[in-house]
Amino acid sequence: MVHELSPAVGHLVQHNLSCRGCGQVGLNPILSLGHTPLANALLREEDLTGIELTWPLELAWCPDCSLAQITETVPPETLFRDYAYFSSFSDTMVAHARSIADRLRETRKLDHNSLAVEIASNDGYLLQWYHKAGIPVLGIEPAQNIALVAEAERGVRTISEFFGRELATQLAKSGQQADVIHANNVLAHVADLNGVVAGFAALLKPSGIVVVEAPYLKDLLDHVEFDTIYHEHLCYFSLTALNRLFAQHGLTIVDVERLAIHGGSLRIFAAHTDSAVVQPAVTRLLEDESHWVRDAALYALFGARVESLRTELVGLLDTLKDAGKRIAVYGASAKGSTLMNYFGIGSERLDFVVDRSTVKQGFYTPGTHLKICDPARLLEDQPDYCLLLTWNFAEEVLKQQSQYRQRGGKFIIPIPEVRVA
Repeated sequence: MVHELSPAVGHLVQHNLSCRGCGQVGLNPILSLGHTPLANALLREEDLTGIELTWPLELAWCPDCSLAQITETVPPETLFRDYAYFSSFSDTMVAHARSIADRLRETRKLDHNSLAVEIASNDGYLLQWYHKAGIPVLGIEPAQNIALVAEAERGVRTISEFFGRELATQLAKSGQQADVIHANNVLAHVADLNGVVAGFAALLKPSGIVVVEAPYLKDLLDHVEFDTIYHEHLCYFSLTALNRLFAQHGLTIVDVERLAIHGGSLRIFAAHTDSAVVQPAVTRLLEDESHWVRDAALYALFGARVESLRTELVGLLDTLKDAGKRIAVYGASAKGSTLMNYFGIGSERLDFVVDRSTVKQGFYTPGTHLKICDPARLLEDQPDYCLLLTWNFAEEVLKQQSQYRQRGGKFIIPIPEVRVA
């Protein structure tokens, strides 16, 4: 049973909401995805007949600082204290983390006197590479179940708390200032953006560097990545919005890189303003963004393209089902939850879900109530098609599932456009 926590609003967003970044009042609507359950709120079998809470999921943007954001804030204690996503289940993520850790260890000349910190450090997938090189580390991870794994399995010293100005100040006063602060795919998750960035400034040594990775707003818009919109992701960043946010707290973005991971991300490097030397890449990207970041027509086009994608994907699935084909799902991901719930795709079209994460296996997907199984079931049942909802790891998954494909199984990849592989 699905229960809406609050009644549906009569219009897309409330325009008296203030921006999470700059505080200005008045947000412009982009897209309403209706009421959906929390994307990582997996269900046990006994939960299936109970009440399943949903929240409004509506995307808007600030015309002043350009920050794209959802309009609802679910309490972080509800979202993150017990969490089902372990980064180390993705070989791609672990390799990506090792690359940046090795690079910074060399370029920043880190040693046993240094300190590497990660905010939302998950299961130690990144900090383990510093730790193995003899560099002191500190993870800050609010999910207590995951923090325990980081310490027990990877030796990563971890504080199980939410990061912000207060915790950062306490750490700095205790002599634990950081040479490097990592914040990978976390800034989008925090309601108090200014508190977290102020915490960066308080925790960072005068000569230190903050390295932030976040999905890039331009890639989201260009590639119709609407499924990255869910209640854990409060914000969707352009460099323009990040530049203003960091400047408010005495930090300057000194370099920026565009990455392919997660469907397109930004990696920014920030330093204390009084020691910052800004690289040309920052200036170039800010100039590029000035041509589109406040273009209302671009956001309207994004909403229309999402609707077209829904029509195309649902049409394909219905055609396959009418032809007697069996369809499974790969990836009990948060983005998959958004896609299935908004598109109305459930057990009437799909048979089961597989996921490599043993933590998720045996549970059921939120809203759609499909059982999550070990990927081995693809070979056991050999469904005709498999809808790949972790499309951001498509190369990795297709390689892992080569035997299923050799037997005739096909993957449907829904983003940025529907295709069969």
